[in-house]
Amino acid sequence: MSSRSILGLMYTLQGLHELGEDIAPVLARYGLVREKLDPAARLDRALELRIYIELAEQLQNPLAGLLTGPYFGFTGYGPLTMLLMTCANAYEAFQTGIRYQQLTYLFGSLRFEPGQDTSALVLTPLQLPPKAYRFRVDGETSGTYKLILDMQNTLGVNLGAVRIDLPYAAPPEAAAYEEHFRCPVTFGESTDVRWWIRNQDLQIRFPTADATAHAMFRAQCDQQLALQQNSPLEKLQEKVSAHLELFSAGFPSMAEVAAAFDISERTFRRQLGTENTSFRALLDQVRFGKAQQLLNNSTLSMAAIAQQLGYAESAAFIHAFQRWAGASPAAFRKREKT
Repeated sequence: MSSRSILGLMYTLQGLHELGEDIAPVLARYGLVREKLDPAARLDRALELRIYIELAEQLQNPLAGLLTGPYFGFTGYGPLTMLLMTCANAYEAFQTGIRYQQLTYLFGSLRFEPGQDTSALVLTPLQLPPKAYRFRVDGETSGTYKLILDMQNTLGVNLGAVRIDLPYAAPPEAAAYEEHFRCPVTFGESTDVRWWIRNQDLQIRFPTADATAHAMFRAQCDQQLALQQNSPLEKLQEKVSAHLELFSAGFPSMAEVAAAFDISERTFRRQLGTENTSFRALLDQVRFGKAQQLLNNSTLSMAAIAQQLGYAESAAFIHAFQRWAGASPAAFRKREKT
């Protein structure tokens, strides 16, 4: 498992608090109080993600993710800020940011996509439940935009996007995005976020370029990367089960869950194997638990329960439940209610 600075969570919580969102109940479930968080602390990446997903489910403002970006402090990135500032130009800064993206507050993954006249900084977001997906896409896009603007204002060079692409259908509040980003915004034409920037702007030399200082800050960033790997406080299978519990009407794939925990799919499979389990077994356990709750506490039809559990048809759910419980869902429901 990996941990990282708690500052990303703190900036987000500050923004949500200023927007009037009621975040205290979610934090209380994890024993957290916003005002008592230690800025020097480190937070398990998976725990942070679970908090965001729960927060997203109760947000009142659909633009909450977008509006948290301005709360991300430029200096909060630590030596990464100075590493980027001492690059030769924006092109080198983007390449460096991609290399050290684990020191940012992103859950998605960055890459660079060169073009003839414009090139794109590309963010591939994690696949999350719908509300959490938009919240995190908006938050990560807006937070990255804030970082780029801070660099632009500090350096006096143009790093503004000529267009931003967002990976979901245009919401009713679409006009607010162009006002926020100050450039055209397209929706739903890609599965990734893209910041399109002029190639000529990427080549402008930074006035703060300093190869000697850059090497020093790179060493500091390398040291920070080493801190990202902490001993897990619980077994991987427990964290995976907790993550799967957040979903209904469809579950993420093994590759998507491995990405959520910031480890390769091969390592993910091997670590679960050392704990004598597998992703399929954990998914079955979560589905079985949810099925029992729905059968006991609702009057939903078998087809509706099957849909809640991510099955395309009820027959597949019934077959799976018989394998888990040794009885059909209907027989289980009847037995539990007598």
